[in-house]
Amino acid sequence: MTTRPQPTGGLLYRPEDSVAADFIPFYWNGAYHLFYLRDWRNPGVHGEGTPWWHLVTRDFVTFEDWGEALPRGTRDEQDLYVFTGSVYESDGLFHIFYTGHNPYFRALGRPEQAVLHATSPDLRVWTKDPAFCFTSPTVQGYEPHDWRDPFVYWDPRRREHAMLLAARKNTGPSRNRGLTAFATSPDLRDWTVQEPFWAPDEYFTHECPDLFRIGPWWYLVYSTFTERSVTHYRMARSLEGPWLAPANDTFDGRAYYAAKTAGPAMIDGDEPGAPRFVFGWLPTRSDEKDDGGWQWGGELVVHQLEQQADGTLAVRPPDTVLQPFSQTLPLDPQAVLGSWTSEPGILRADAIGRQSLLRLAELPTTALVRMRIAYEPGTVAAGLLLRASPDFDGYYQLRLEPAMQRLVVDRWPRPGDQPFMLERPLAMHPGRPVELTVLVDGTNLVAYADNQVALSCRMYEHRQGALGAFVTEGMATFSGTSLLARAPR
Repeated sequence: MTTRPQPTGGLLYRPEDSVAADFIPFYWNGAYHLFYLRDWRNPGVHGEGTPWWHLVTRDFVTFEDWGEALPRGTRDEQDLYVFTGSVYESDGLFHIFYTGHNPYFRALGRPEQAVLHATSPDLRVWTKDPAFCFTSPTVQGYEPHDWRDPFVYWDPRRREHAMLLAARKNTGPSRNRGLTAFATSPDLRDWTVQEPFWAPDEYFTHECPDLFRIGPWWYLVYSTFTERSVTHYRMARSLEGPWLAPANDTFDGRAYYAAKTAGPAMIDGDEPGAPRFVFGWLPTRSDEKDDGGWQWGGELVVHQLEQQADGTLAVRPPDTVLQPFSQTLPLDPQAVLGSWTSEPGILRADAIGRQSLLRLAELPTTALVRMRIAYEPGTVAAGLLLRASPDFDGYYQLRLEPAMQRLVVDRWPRPGDQPFMLERPLAMHPGRPVELTVLVDGTNLVAYADNQVALSCRMYEHRQGALGAFVTEGMATFSGTSLLARAPR
């Protein structure tokens, strides 16, 4: 076992010589056990398939690497790929229910996916259960090869164990067959498939289901790739539903997937105030290009969930992720374009009918930026520039767009008529400051607005440069600006 920060020197966790995907978090005795799917992307050297790996952390910054938890099977076994599942404790014994995926089985007339089982007395040493194999009940109208991502919990209604699964019906338009299947068990061995937990006829499938309660509200979390690859949530007053879609039903943008949650409270007893976190991954892009295809796997990104008065969920950065940034770096504001005025702690731009740019400081490879931006009515855009070149002909842009009520990550130059990179909805009003908290970590960008909205992205093609600010066709005030680095170790 080793205890170390992120192995490549940054803050966000990524395993050495590989990527991490589909984190399966489990809270136990004050620590978060983070199981994940590890992929070396090199089957010639490391073999085919993905094992489960095991991390332990209390702060999401420093990790104990407990090594391989569930090894891959062989090409002749169901779990050549050890795919997503859940960790569950019952009567002092720990259980993993996981997906065994073997793409070669389909041609043999066998189910490509099945739910498998392993146990441990201590969360450290796991023993697979060769007698357990839970396959799709095709006689009940399910497709045979989509039966995965089991999430096991104690059902307070039925007073028995329950399981949610990503599954598909075998009839109807292909795009709309996805559902969250539901099974129950008195003993964790014999499972009975019940009526679907949630079947909205909306998605191809509902991957990586997760369920928790805070106060009077239940939350169902799932990931989809139908309209875009993203993690959604639904909310209900009871487990019977109806499952309602909030106006902003995601935790982050396109570059955040397969997110699942964990916290110190039990699923049948969560109360407001108990911290709960959502664990997802920020994917890499092919050829390390800003317009490269999104790839499977990347770095761990953790957001803290906050329940709002109406029951909806907001996200903010965990305090423990911000704490390492204790070294304040000096700012030296220098106008690049337009008219800027300053007084202690405040910068103003009059950019009516034009654009104004400001250089603030050189931006370290890993840094934390804080800033409040208040714009006047009619302002088209305002925000931050990241890794700006000396001539300001290249940079990333974190942009507030008041008319569209959104937060955008963009880049310049942007080839041809390619669209901006990513966006998130953000409610904002003239004169009311928007508080930005921005984590830059190597090629990773994780931005928060008003401790409500998160937007994660990749930054490949500009690896260094300046921090700046801008206003487009309007007036804005920048206050509370700080640039922080990690304290030397």
